[in-house]
Amino acid sequence: MLLQKPTTRRKFLLGSLLALPLSELVFKGITAAQAAELAAPELADYKPIFFSAEEWQFILAATDRLIPAGGNGKAPGALETNVPIFIDQQLHSEEFGSEIYMQGPFNINAPATMGYQIPFRPQQLYKTSIKLVEQWTQSTYQKSFHALTEQEKDDVLTKISKNGIDFAALGEENLKASQFFSQLLSDTKHGYLADPMYGGNKGMKAWIAIGFPGARASFTEWVKQHNVPYPLGPVSIKGERA
Repeated sequence: MLLQKPTTRRKFLLGSLLALPLSELVFKGITAAQAAELAAPELADYKPIFFSAEEWQFILAATDRLIPAGGNGKAPGALETNVPIFIDQQLHSEEFGSEIYMQGPFNINAPATMGYQIPFRPQQLYKTSIKLVEQWTQSTYQKSFHALTEQEKDDVLTKISKNGIDFAALGEENLKASQFFSQLLSDTKHGYLADPMYGGNKGMKAWIAIGFPGARASFTEWVKQHNVPYPLGPVSIKGERA
């Protein structure tokens, strides 16, 4: 007997929207991209499936400082594009990090050319690191990371990136703070710029902000036209147009 997988809220809403007659979508002024954005979960309502409630508060605060909203073009930030959801869903996947060779020996002081030198898969790296950073901020500020001021958060992230927080002194000798920062920054960038089908880049807002055409079949005629605004919006892998 085949068991049917439960339908997620995102798939149900997207299926419902796309099942509407095209004339009704046009009448309501809803494009395919807008329909997909409506189907994407609201960050405020999202319940993390990998992170605990405390870890989730850290991820929200940290990604918000790594890619804050604003700038001259009022570009969307990590929170507006569902980057935390992307990271949560990637880490929940059994495949994520499964390709990493974990037999050792490991040398966390080895140069980057020696490849991955951490005895943790990304999932354990996140949980271990967040716990240590929270331990440090509680000791230093008597607050959790998410409760710090923006300047304090930036200072803490800078310290993490430069090993200013000594994980070994906090009881973890197999991991450096800078290694956690590199993973967090990389995943934040991926969530911001990846195709929306992976959970981030909600509404293709990041692509719109940087003028990226997405998965358009042909844009070669624009490759050599420098300093000319690209007039067409991006297209997702699923064919959604912004």
